[in-house]
Amino acid sequence: MTTTTTKTKKTTTEKPIETLPTNPFIFEILELASKQRSNAKKVEVLKTYEHDSIKSIFIWNFDETVISLLPEGDVPYADANDQSVYSGTLSDNLKKEIVSGESATGQDLDGRGRTSLRREYQNLYHYVKGGNNSLTSIRREMMFINLLRGLHPKEAEVLLLTKDKNLTNKYKITLENVKQAYQDIRWGGRS
Repeated sequence: MTTTTTKTKKTTTEKPIETLPTNPFIFEILELASKQRSNAKKVEVLKTYEHDSIKSIFIWNFDETVISLLPEGDVPYADANDQSVYSGTLSDNLKKEIVSGESATGQDLDGRGRTSLRREYQNLYHYVKGGNNSLTSIRREMMFINLLRGLHPKEAEVLLLTKDKNLTNKYKITLENVKQAYQDIRWGGRS
């Protein structure tokens, strides 16, 4: 007498990728792609929400020939009045806004009066070598601070991470994911 055992195969159905609103913030795309478990799903998210603004962020972050003309690290406030009213650097205050949802800089966070990297990406050339060489360092840094102040706090955080090429410190997206998603990006030879 022989006994046969039948194995039942578990079928796992993959959950569909969450749908973002039309014209999502860059941080929303990065967060969604970052939380995907497989590289294929990360690439799918990046392809689904393809836009020149996110490509610009990835190029600045991953392309070694893109050289930031901004000082590394935290961004200080521009004038002494701001520094005495709000404690900490602009970077610290942006982190507080992200965590608590309250504005450490006195601005409301409901999105009104804020801009996004999707709208501002065409001005990022001012902050890298070969972009706008006519700007003085002081003028460039002031423009950057003003840009950060106008962005949604999480968008500003993305930009701060990108300028120091630290995007992967927060988001689980690799250069290989980006290369697979955006095969039209030409890497190198930018400075």
